[in-house]
Amino acid sequence: MDFELTDDQVALQEGVRSFCEGRFPIEAVRANEETGGGIDRGRWKELGDLGMFSLRADGFGMTDAVLAFEELGTALVPGPLVATHLAATHLAALAGVADGTTIVVATGPSELMTAIEHPDDLDLLLVIEAGGVRRIDPAGLTLVAAERPLDPLVPVSFCTGPLPAGELVAGPEVAARWQLEGSVLTAAQQLGIALGALRLAVAYAKEREQFGRLIGSFQAIKHLAADMLTKAEVARAAVYAAACALDDKSDSDPVVAASVAKMVAGEAAIFAARTGIQIHGGMGFTWEVDAQRYWKRANVLETHYGNSDHHAELIALAYGR
Repeated sequence: MDFELTDDQVALQEGVRSFCEGRFPIEAVRANEETGGGIDRGRWKELGDLGMFSLRADGFGMTDAVLAFEELGTALVPGPLVATHLAATHLAALAGVADGTTIVVATGPSELMTAIEHPDDLDLLLVIEAGGVRRIDPAGLTLVAAERPLDPLVPVSFCTGPLPAGELVAGPEVAARWQLEGSVLTAAQQLGIALGALRLAVAYAKEREQFGRLIGSFQAIKHLAADMLTKAEVARAAVYAAACALDDKSDSDPVVAASVAKMVAGEAAIFAARTGIQIHGGMGFTWEVDAQRYWKRANVLETHYGNSDHHAELIALAYGR
């Protein structure tokens, strides 16, 4: 398994990074919080024009897609990126998804309450379950908004009771593949969060002085940063390995590889975000510092496509334990 990036992959990742720096700078992320976390449709359309949603429909593989989603995670780009990308990949007949005109939100079935993110912005709601993918008209749902969502950029509402049957738009094979790919693409975002939190913490440690010295010179801070880097690099290996497995470029079981990626990247993101707050000290959890934004997004993504405990159980079952 070769983890060395090709020249085209390096160019792809650098291109997405440059786009995010220009169109989704952290200043824009902060400003969006003040307006309730709504999706800027102009910027969403730009993501579509860039090819973020049609990437694999245009012939690229998962090994390319994870590089792009890693950068989206680092930049804290808001919105249902994974769901819209997967809809453009597997449900090509849906109009306006690939070019960013249509915003797609995906959820799973629940016997009690179903969480639906970005309820005020979604154009298309999909339910991913074992029997297939169902399309549901969001206009017919009675939703109760969460007054204080964990991440202000991920507003969420809850639908009490069962969801309507809706229209079956894909079978169980697509639903199973959706779950696998959703896990890996979300893991790529979590990897990006871990790296973003690390970069922010290291930059702060290089400029913050305490007791007449930069705090980055203290051994305790060095150890924390080293632990963040170690976990992020392990997560990178797991995410890239899962992408290779899904592209049939390795002998690994793609189901197990996807679970390993989601579990390891989820733990790395939460650890890095939490440790980044610790390195920032008393300022780390305040609105003025972006460290808390990485922690919030890391915890939200942990709930997508199964949390770390869920995937640890899947891995154990795969090995008969």
